[in-house]
Order: sequence, then structure tokens, then C-alpha cells
Amino acid sequence: MAYFPFFADIEDLPVLIIGGGTVALRKAEVLLPYGPRLTVAAPEILPELAGIPGLTLLRRPFQPEDLEGIAFAVAATSDREENRRIGALCRQRGIPVNAVDDREACDFIFPSLLRRGPMTVAISTGGASPTAASTLKRQIAELLPSCLEAVLLDLDASRPQVKAALPPEKRPAAFAALYRRSMELGRPLTEAERASVLEGRKQTGCVWLVGAGCGDADLITLRGLNLLRQSQAVVYDDLIDPELLRLAPFDAEMIYVGKRSGRHSAKQEEICKILIDQARQGKQVVRLKGGDPFVFGRGGEELLALQEAGIPCGEVPGISSAIAVPAAAGIPVTHRRLSRSIHIVTGHTADTANCLPEDLPKLAALHGTLVFLMGLEQLPRLAQGLLDAGKAPETPAAVLPAHSAPVRAPLSEIAEQARQAGAVSPAVIVVGETAAMELPTSVTFPEEA
Repeated sequence: MAYFPFFADIEDLPVLIIGGGTVALRKAEVLLPYGPRLTVAAPEILPELAGIPGLTLLRRPFQPEDLEGIAFAVAATSDREENRRIGALCRQRGIPVNAVDDREACDFIFPSLLRRGPMTVAISTGGASPTAASTLKRQIAELLPSCLEAVLLDLDASRPQVKAALPPEKRPAAFAALYRRSMELGRPLTEAERASVLEGRKQTGCVWLVGAGCGDADLITLRGLNLLRQSQAVVYDDLIDPELLRLAPFDAEMIYVGKRSGRHSAKQEEICKILIDQARQGKQVVRLKGGDPFVFGRGGEELLALQEAGIPCGEVPGISSAIAVPAAAGIPVTHRRLSRSIHIVTGHTADTANCLPEDLPKLAALHGTLVFLMGLEQLPRLAQGLLDAGKAPETPAAVLPAHSAPVRAPLSEIAEQARQAGAVSPAVIVVGETAAMELPTSVTFPEEA
């Protein structure tokens, strides 16, 4: 059976809890933040419960007279039949009652509560699974922005100002605009910012460069996900899990500017112009980039352009493909006994004669792990360059394409092995001792006999 939810003001209401154990303590802790006058009746009362300030304690068995004047009661003894007897007495007197762990004897049940200042989220499964309700509570809590409580308290304090400044028919839109602007900035508004919104001045939006991580949608950070859910425009690249785009608001504008080797894509100048134009329309823009925006993602170029244009902007890190792709193949980029450093290098350098990294001889001399991004087309010259610079031919290497199986081989053979396997871009290239490793990437349990 589903329960109809409603929110009631219980501040200063007289409430009786019958029972003095752990369950009674939990019920008291749930109720107290909402300000009722609690009385606890039980022969024995836990010290933690008795020590809560402001409680009235009746250190004796429950008596029917204890219900006099009570707004509602909680039967929380360890005796199921006693709880039912209390429930029957309450119903005779028209007093709502909660009998713990006994749906049939309850007039109301306790939902799983999540509170952020003046906001309360209540979750109920109708008693079917309290564990499910508790799990959903944690998941919802993870989705709420950290600034929400402060913003809500500020909006509550600003209500008199809005009512004094605007006629009733304009207030809903004003409250919505204040909330939206607060969430865009991630904080309560200043007096000047609030006045600007109420006067209807054109607002400059903002741009967040958000690293989407590498691979599945759930590899994005919680901060990045929160910003995506609040976005009004999403400017996105290739290699973004489509599931992430479905997590943006349904009315957010989606702008594709994919950048991939060998395919037409928007020029960097065009992308920067799109970001600036969208922000100047007053939108909260999420620039969704695969991996990490600051690891060969041109995030620095985009933020500099936004800064020069006077656009508020920020960056949210993501899991770089330089780390995530090897990890997905069971390759740790560092290992205490095999590799104590990692070096992330672009595999295609436009301003050198052969497009190879200019420091290839120095890289070949290093004992750590070399990770090359955007270098598959260069792989034959890259591998030969390392060999010519003195890298041992038997050095383990791996090519990790996005859409096919990893290729593992000694450095002297990796280019030919990758060609035979039909590896295509995008791919990450790993050179070093850890490239030979193939550790578990998911938890598997042995089958029971």
C-alpha cells in the first residue's frame, strides 16, 4: 500500500514516545530537529536517550492517562503485542500512532528523511523496504549541490523584499530567476546581484569546463554531474557517453563540436566563440569534455578566451584517459617496484619536423611509464624513435584502442602487432614495465559448487 505524504508543522506539539531503547532513541532523533515537545515513557531508558536536553522522562511503565493531550504517539517498545495495545488505545482517542515494525498497527509511518535547512525530502516505500528508502536517500543526497542550504535560507530571507518590490503576478517568475541565478553562481546572491535580477537586467551567464571522465557515464565527478543537471546549454565533444547528455535538463540546448583525428570538427576559435555567445545570452553553459579538460583537452585555451571576454568561468577535473584507459585494461601506470613515475606525452607534435615529441631521447632514458595520447598514426615512427634513442627492444608496450581489444607486445614489435590487429584511433599507447600487466578490472566471484 502506498502512503500519501504531507508535511506538518509539529513545532511545540506534545508527542509521546513509549519505549526507552534503541528504536525509541532513533525516533526521537528524527523528530527533534522539527521542534516537538517530546515525552518518553518507559521503565528503563537508555542513557543516550535520557541525556537529550528538553525531553520529559517518565521512568515507569506506560499508562493510558499518558495519552491525554498528545498530538501523536510512537509505540516503540520491544513487545509487539504491547505496541498493538497502545495503538488501539490511541485510535480510540483519535490520536495518530506509529507502531514500530508493524504496518498494520500504524496510522502513519516514518519516511526516510533528508534535510537541507528549510528543505526536507521524505522517501517512503510504504514499508516494503526501508533499506531501499535509505539507499535512495543517500543517492539523492549526492545529487544535491553543496550550496543548496545556504541558497534556500537566503531566498527565504529575500521573500519580503520581493513581495515589496513586485506585484503578485510577477513574483513567481522573480523567485524562479533568483533561484536559477543563485545556483548558477553556486552561492547566495549579493544585494547588488539580487537587485539586478529583480530589475530584469540582462544577466551574463557562466561557463564550466567539465571533465566527463573516460568511458562510462558514471565516471564523471559528482560536482560535474550537478553542474550538468543545472545547465542551460551543453557544448560537447566526441567520446562522451550519450547517457550523460540525457542527464542534462530536457530544455538545455545541445551543441556538438566534436574533435577527432581525421574527421571534420569545429575549429578551436569557433568553439570559444560559441561558449562566449552562449554565456552572453545569460545561460549556464557546461563545456563537456572527455577525460580531463587540462590534459591535452585545450581547456587552458578555452578558459583564457573566456577570461579575456569577461565571462565568469571555472573548471571541474575529470579522469584523464591517460590513467583511465590503461586502468580499464588492467595496467597501473605506476607500481612501487616497476614504475615510480608517469610521463604523459602527446604522440603528435605539429611544430616538429617529423611530428614526433621533441624530447624523445630524454623520454627513452626514463625508467617510468610513458603514456602517449593521440599517437596511433605515429606509432611506427614513435616506437622506432624510442628504440633509436636506446630504449630496450624488449620493453613492454601496449596499444589500447577505444573500440577494440588491447594489443600487447615488446616495443620492437608493437607497431606491427597493432597494424595486424586493425587498431584504430582513438587509442592510448603505454610503454614501460607495467604495460605487461593485466590486473583484474572488475570483481568476479567463483561459482559455488
